[in-house]
Amino acid sequence: MNNMNELKESFAALSPFLIALGDEKRQTIILRLMEDQACQGLQVPDLIEASSLSRPAVSHHLKVLKNANIVDYRREGTKNFYYLTHELGEINQLKQLIEQIIDFTEKRK
Repeated sequence: MNNMNELKESFAALSPFLIALGDEKRQTIILRLMEDQACQGLQVPDLIEASSLSRPAVSHHLKVLKNANIVDYRREGTKNFYYLTHELGEINQLKQLIEQIIDFTEKRK
């Protein structure tokens, strides 16, 4: 029973991260940011082109990704450049959650 509580807590802690990753449009934005070879960051128009979304829609998705600690930005004058964070906290938590699920499943066999 303790394992089940740990699983519930892990899912709850990762919920914003999982929600952010689960949307196809946000996945498109993440993939486009991963293609930024120079790692200088991309502006909203670059992401509009990649995702075929409106400016407000891209801005909304960037906000969700920023709140989930997946994307960050830097400002140069009046321009914002978005890039993937190098924070691995949530990714490591996701790896741990997957390991917990595997352990739980294997014990129930």
